[in-house]
Amino acid sequence: MPEKISIMNPREKQVYTWFLVVVLVLFCLATYISRFNPLEVLWEQGEFWKFLFQDFLPPRFNASPVVVESILVTFALAVSSSFVAAVFAFLFAVFGSTSLSPWKGLARTIRGFATFLRNIPTLVWAFILFSSLGIGTGVGFIALLISTFAFMTRAFIEVIDEVSCDAMEGLTACGGTFWQKVCQGIVPTCLTQFIAWFLYCIELNIRASTFNYAGAAGIILVIAAMVIMVEFLTNYLRRKVLT
Repeated sequence: MPEKISIMNPREKQVYTWFLVVVLVLFCLATYISRFNPLEVLWEQGEFWKFLFQDFLPPRFNASPVVVESILVTFALAVSSSFVAAVFAFLFAVFGSTSLSPWKGLARTIRGFATFLRNIPTLVWAFILFSSLGIGTGVGFIALLISTFAFMTRAFIEVIDEVSCDAMEGLTACGGTFWQKVCQGIVPTCLTQFIAWFLYCIELNIRASTFNYAGAAGIILVIAAMVIMVEFLTNYLRRKVLT
């Protein structure tokens, strides 16, 4: 009888087994501390389906000026916050890149600052700003601006760091100043990737700016259709820019 051949290394199999045991223990501990019973999801399905088909569906489309204005505001917030964030992110990124910044300490500070801001979700920023500044589109704009700025700063820094050192050394050998390196070396090389990240952030911000409409099925479906169209458009533009 042929000997069985083990597909997985016994030691690797043991590691995965212990990992699964630890995950299950942590899950049980988390449910005990939070007093959450996973079975309640099954027990309360009746209320969920009642809400879905009586309160949420079928959607009530209302083409009132208020609804149209809300949809336009959503799109405007996404585009404007992405544009302003891109400008500031570019300025911070050129000083936050360790391969370009003339001050390495400043580069590390900018990286840490952007990482800190990025790790706080947009919704949390919105709640913080709502409690201090009140409710309004201005608060939504600032919340989107902060999270988008942090995301783009980190993305732009990574793009700049990938630029060939030979190009920077060539400009340095020719006596190029810092801003000449940025304008003649970084911008021509990285512009397509900057635009791609900018378009991607517009998609994210359109989705993020819809949390005010939770429960409004008609508006949510219209905005979902707008998100899909914007995604197709940005994907098309990214292909044209990157090729």
